[in-house]
Amino acid sequence: MNLGWDTEQLAAVDRRRLWHPFTQQLAWCAEEPLIIVSGKGALLTDSRGRSYIDGNSSIWTNIHGHSHPRIIDAVSRQISKLDHTSFLGTTHPKAIELAERLVGLLPGTPLTRVFFSDNGSTAVEAALKMSLQYWQLRRNPERTRFASFSGAYHGDTAGAASLGGIGIFFDRFSEMHFPIERFSDMAELTSFAHPEQLAAVVIEPLIQGSAGMRLWPDCMLRHLREFCDRMGILLILDEVMTGFGRTGTMFACQREEITPDILCLAKGLTGGILPLAATLVTEEIYNAFLGTPEEQKTFYYGHSYTANPPACAAALANLDLFVEENSLEHLQPKIKYLATSLESLRTLPWVSEIRQCGFIAGIEVMLDPATCTPFAWQQLTGARICKAARKHGLLTRPILDTLVLMPPLCTTMDQIEQSIEALRSAIREVCED
Repeated sequence: MNLGWDTEQLAAVDRRRLWHPFTQQLAWCAEEPLIIVSGKGALLTDSRGRSYIDGNSSIWTNIHGHSHPRIIDAVSRQISKLDHTSFLGTTHPKAIELAERLVGLLPGTPLTRVFFSDNGSTAVEAALKMSLQYWQLRRNPERTRFASFSGAYHGDTAGAASLGGIGIFFDRFSEMHFPIERFSDMAELTSFAHPEQLAAVVIEPLIQGSAGMRLWPDCMLRHLREFCDRMGILLILDEVMTGFGRTGTMFACQREEITPDILCLAKGLTGGILPLAATLVTEEIYNAFLGTPEEQKTFYYGHSYTANPPACAAALANLDLFVEENSLEHLQPKIKYLATSLESLRTLPWVSEIRQCGFIAGIEVMLDPATCTPFAWQQLTGARICKAARKHGLLTRPILDTLVLMPPLCTTMDQIEQSIEALRSAIREVCED
C-alpha cells in the first residue's frame, strides 16, 4: 500500500538527526525504524501501511482511542479561540472548568485544589516540593526525607527520579537526588526508626508499572493510609499510570476507598492526546501557602505551558467521554475477558507469571519457570518477543522480560483476543528458536 510516505528517506533523516528516549541508538540506527503515521481507535498504522493494535496505549497514555472525533473537535474549537496564555498572572475558562471537574471526580474527599503542570514527572516533582515547603511553613523543618519503595518509578526529573527504585534508570544521578528512605514493603516502612523525619510516603497504588507490573498486596493502601495518619506523614499517590479507568475504577485509590493528601495525574488526563498533568492537594496543604509577599510563602514552581488551553479542552472532552460512552461500565466485561484470555498463555512453557490489575497486564517469561531460571538479560528476550508480535498485528514494549499489555479502554473483545494470539505466536517464535 502506497500512503505517500517515503519510508527510506524518513528513516535516513531519523538516524541522522534524532535521539530517542530509553533507546540504544547504535542498535536503533542499524535497522529500519517503525514510523507511525496515523491512528484510529485502538489501531496504529505505519508508513508502509501495516496496522497494529496499540498494546501499550502509546506508553500508557491513550484512553478512548486515537483520533477520537469528540476530543479532536474540542481541541480544534479551543485553538480557534485561544491557543495559549500564561498561567502566571492570568487564568482561562477551560482550566477553571477542568479543576472543578477533577475535584468532582473525588466527591467527599479533602482534595480540593488543583495545580497544573506538563507531565507525570512534573506532577510528582510539584508534589515533592509542595510537601517540603508545607512542613517548613508548618514549622516542622525536620521532615525533609521521603519514603518510596523498591522497584518504584515516578519520573525522570531530579526530584521524581530520587524516588526511583530501579538502578539502571537512576543510579548514575544519585548524588543529585533528594533524601530518600527506600522500603521493600509495609513491614519495613512501619519499622523505620525515625518516621518523624518523613515529609511524605510516595507510592504507585495497587500496581508498580516499570517494576514489571508488580501487584501490591490487597488492602496495602488502607494500611499505608492508616500508618501515615498515625505518624502525621503526608501520603502521595502517583496515579500517572493507574488513573482514568486503567484499574477498573476512575482512580486506583477508589478500589480501596482511601484518599491521599496529594494525588498526581497525567498520561490519560487528556485521553492521551496532549501533554497535561495535575497535582491535587488538600485545602489544609493549600492554606499553609497563603500569606503576604513579605512572608515568602508562595509556591515558586511552574512551567510555560501550565494549563495549556487546548490540553485542558482535551481533558474535558476525555472526561465527557467517560460519561457519554459509559466507559467504566463497558470496561468491566473486557477486564474479565482479558483475564480469561491471559489464562490461556499459561500453557506456554516459558510463561512464569501473569499479573493483572484491571485492564493492565504483565506476562513474565523465563527460560525455565520451574527452576526460576531467567533468560540472560543480554538476549533481550522480551524486546525480541515484542518485535516479533508486530508481524502478528500487535505493538507493545516490554519491561525486561515482562510483556506489557495495556490497550486503550475502547479496545474490542476481538482485539483483545488478537492481542493474546499475537503474544502467543511471538513467544513461541522467539523462545523456541
